[in-house]
Amino acid sequence: MASPNQAGPIAVYGATGFTGTLVAEELKRREADFVIAGRSQEKLDALSTKLGGVPATAASLDDAAGLRSLLEPCAAVIACAGPFTLHGEPVLAAAAETGTHYIDTTGEQGFMKMVFDRYGDRAAQSGAALVPAMGFDYAPGDLIASLTAEGMGPLDEIVVAYYVRGFGPTRGTALSALEVFRGDDVVWRENRWQAAPRSADGGHWRFPEPAGEQRTLRYPAGEQITLPKHIETARVRTLLSGMALPPPPLASLAIPMMGLAARTPLKRVADAVINRMPEGPSEESRRKSRFTVDCRAKAGTRVRRGTVTGSDAYGLTAITTSHAALLAAEPSFDRAGALAPAQAFDPRSFLDALADFGVDAKVEPLPDPATAAA
Repeated sequence: MASPNQAGPIAVYGATGFTGTLVAEELKRREADFVIAGRSQEKLDALSTKLGGVPATAASLDDAAGLRSLLEPCAAVIACAGPFTLHGEPVLAAAAETGTHYIDTTGEQGFMKMVFDRYGDRAAQSGAALVPAMGFDYAPGDLIASLTAEGMGPLDEIVVAYYVRGFGPTRGTALSALEVFRGDDVVWRENRWQAAPRSADGGHWRFPEPAGEQRTLRYPAGEQITLPKHIETARVRTLLSGMALPPPPLASLAIPMMGLAARTPLKRVADAVINRMPEGPSEESRRKSRFTVDCRAKAGTRVRRGTVTGSDAYGLTAITTSHAALLAAEPSFDRAGALAPAQAFDPRSFLDALADFGVDAKVEPLPDPATAAA
């Protein structure tokens, strides 16, 4: 394998966590020039030895100068230390200030919106591309939505529905879920962001086989933030099915309770319970998991479907973030500002690059409902 062409090394912040370690191992497999970073030098040294002596630098999140010093020589950084709402901003700020291209693994809608609202202009001035949510949530959905909507003109609606089977969350994912379901999420409706409805019921959705028709929950996903950045649509819907979540009637109670837990002293109890979980799923269970991202774009009577299917959401996150960082680290990469995945990278070639890892992506027209009924 030829070594990548990089303008500088890639930093992996939060490298000793479950996802961060997978990312570091993927960069090592690709023979990238990279450095691992985080808060504990002891843990970083242990991981460095495992990776064959990769440079390791400790930098605390409350040390702004140290973070800038870490990122200044780097072409890109992959941020893996979450929950991002609580811990993500210091690395983001350092990247925007130093002109270092920024990729992260967040699944937290509120953090994503903050990236665009607070740091987009600063990054455009420094030359940094800030691309949040480049992992399983929500890069595949954003990229396939771009291809699905391509050439359709203004849309009435675009829907991104996730079906996930056999998914086992890491401790970090479970902690982030408390932030995701805080209850202050937004939806894109009537060509603007609005406060999300209280109901969690997403109704029924027919996924491609073998999933078929499933009950879904309305999900505060990142595509609510990114899709309006590059697709002209009046409405975005994001749905989730297949995971170990309560049925929609109970979810309308359970999800607000999760939000309450994230905003009150109950959070300490929830954190303690989550911290007793295993760090993450085994490699075998990850490989057995399956996912489908099903996208529908509607403009009048025209409907087009795009789908992405594959396995191992955490393994895929390591691949997508590593690939994105290596593209951003190329000397010819010239995009800047806060960007959706489909704005930072060519959607077709990016998804094509995932084919070697068992990811299948396709777009197809669906029949006109009126014609089909006739």
